[in-house]
Amino acid sequence: MLSLFKKKAFAALGAILLTAGGGPAFVGGAPVKMAVQSKATIQTAEGWKKFHSVHGKCMVSLPESPEHVKQIMPFPEEGYNLRYDVYVSAHEKKAIYMMLIAQYPPFINESHAEMSLESFLNGLVTQNHDNELIFADLVVIDGHKALDFFIQAKGTYFKGRAIMAENHLYLLAMECEVTNYLEGNFDHFINSFELVK
Repeated sequence: MLSLFKKKAFAALGAILLTAGGGPAFVGGAPVKMAVQSKATIQTAEGWKKFHSVHGKCMVSLPESPEHVKQIMPFPEEGYNLRYDVYVSAHEKKAIYMMLIAQYPPFINESHAEMSLESFLNGLVTQNHDNELIFADLVVIDGHKALDFFIQAKGTYFKGRAIMAENHLYLLAMECEVTNYLEGNFDHFINSFELVK
């Protein structure tokens, strides 16, 4: 299950490439709406532990110590590299939790956040013709633009949040079969994320 999820995570990387565009935001046919979200109270999931990513300067609560995959994608013509770190953790072999950190060159920043997040979700939704977007909401998390999304495909849920902070994109996601979905665990995971200085 972990290897399939890691493949899905890396397949989603193509969707992360930043693009410029205009017009109204429609993701997979569904309009994206803007919401303001305050930092929620963090609930404690039994046995979960805080994980600190030194590279991404962030913390998140995971059910167990994560597997780590690092990839650097060179773009020699543009003169920079994109670095991706993916942390994957299973919960009782019923759900997979992932944090992906994409580091862009310094000139790519939050000024393109909304377009970048929408392009990312469009790529994620269209990578599999069975994907059905349940919702997508633009939110603000600790002053940074973010996108909450919920996708269903063939009896599985893929739910998460993508956050643009400076020149980093943070993707927090959970995948499980519909029957194994636990809202409390997902909320704990998402709300435990924090950027550290």
